[in-house]
Amino acid sequence: MRHAYSVETVRAAEQALMARLPEGALMQRAAAGLAVACGDLLRRNGRVYGSRVLLLVGSGDNGGDTLYAGARLARRGAGVRALLTSPDKVHPGGLAALLGAGGQVLDTPDGLSPVDLVVDGITGIGGRGGLRPDAEALVRAATTGHAPVLAVDLPSGVEADTGQVLGAAVRADATVTFGTYKPGLLIDPAATRAGALRLVDIGLGPELPGRPDLEALQYADVAALLPVPGAESDKYRRGVVGVAAGSERYPGAAVLAVAGALRGGAGAVRYAGPGAAAVIARYPEALVHSGPPSKAGRVQAWVVGPGLGDSPAAAGAVSDVLASDVPVLVDADGLRLMDAGAVRARTAPTVLTPHAGEAAALLGVPREDVEAGRLAAVRELAARYGATVLLKGSTTLVAEAGDAPVRVNPTGTSWLATAGSGDVLSGLTGSLLAAGLAPRDAASVGAYLHGLAARRASDGAPVAAQDVADAVPAAWRDVRA
Repeated sequence: MRHAYSVETVRAAEQALMARLPEGALMQRAAAGLAVACGDLLRRNGRVYGSRVLLLVGSGDNGGDTLYAGARLARRGAGVRALLTSPDKVHPGGLAALLGAGGQVLDTPDGLSPVDLVVDGITGIGGRGGLRPDAEALVRAATTGHAPVLAVDLPSGVEADTGQVLGAAVRADATVTFGTYKPGLLIDPAATRAGALRLVDIGLGPELPGRPDLEALQYADVAALLPVPGAESDKYRRGVVGVAAGSERYPGAAVLAVAGALRGGAGAVRYAGPGAAAVIARYPEALVHSGPPSKAGRVQAWVVGPGLGDSPAAAGAVSDVLASDVPVLVDADGLRLMDAGAVRARTAPTVLTPHAGEAAALLGVPREDVEAGRLAAVRELAARYGATVLLKGSTTLVAEAGDAPVRVNPTGTSWLATAGSGDVLSGLTGSLLAAGLAPRDAASVGAYLHGLAARRASDGAPVAAQDVADAVPAAWRDVRA
């Protein structure tokens, strides 16, 4: 599990650790790890000895880490030069170390010769509101070539706590972060600027609280949560999921939601709605019913909303499902048709799965606000509706009401931006709810498998939603391998 903590929490942990260490020891740990990461990048494209490294150095500890790392690289034979954004506030010990090791300080970025690596040590986690104009100009001049950019702790200019990008910011090929991950490294739009992540252990773990602000599941975490049938299992013990989806205009939504549920391991799927003929033609094992969901038979969870349209019958189906006493997942049209009071009044769990536009409508804010502040949006939705919320997007977030850490899905891919992929995700997550997973776990595992399946199905090429559904069993096997 990857854990991420807020800047305030990290600062407090650093202070506690520094109080027990000799002066400067923590910075030297960070610099040593940073220098190793720089060396690894340089060796991929040649060698450390004789390579050309350019440091972009700001004030404070982030700049100090960068200078000390530069000194280590200089002692290994690299040609290291530094551009200082605030010469009067530069870390004195770090600067002395760099110069003592043979490094140089440049007065201006004019006439920079080609470099092999640019190291961004301008602001790190202390920055707010984007780069200042002089720093932005410096970054632009230093990154016009093809050299990789490595960010120190966090790409300068992005918001560490929220993942927002409120102005100009560095776009890194890789980021070395210290002690723990920061939320901005895992949440878009900032995450797209971080590149490959590398965590350097500086001994901060014992000083951090047990509950992080953000967490990201890894293979082992997902494997431990997967509902694997045992010797005594039957279709009812494995979970029966009800699907109320589709309409005469959108029959495919019903087919895709059922596909996700079946591929997700449901023991049986009960479909209720006008798309019964399309569903049974593709999946003869599905149990279909043309009447209201409450008359379809016993289920352990419901999925409602994909492709329902906005007819009175669609609104009735949503109301009918929300009145049930089993976990319910509401998606797509169901999010528009549901009654907020009915959602909050439910005693059984509810999972809402909006994309940014739907989340904006639920919150009564512009879509741009949700896209720019995804973490705040998902937390607000969970609190407002008393539900578990899966906010779909380039980084899918899962939050529940209360103080549990928000989960971020690491397997997303842009190939999922295709019609019907959300319907597959709904059915898949619904099957996990029916199998007995807690709502937060079902949503997290569903998003994880969904992303893996899309990667498997696409392999870098265009992919359709049905292909994603068909690849879910292979993703399941990958996780358990």
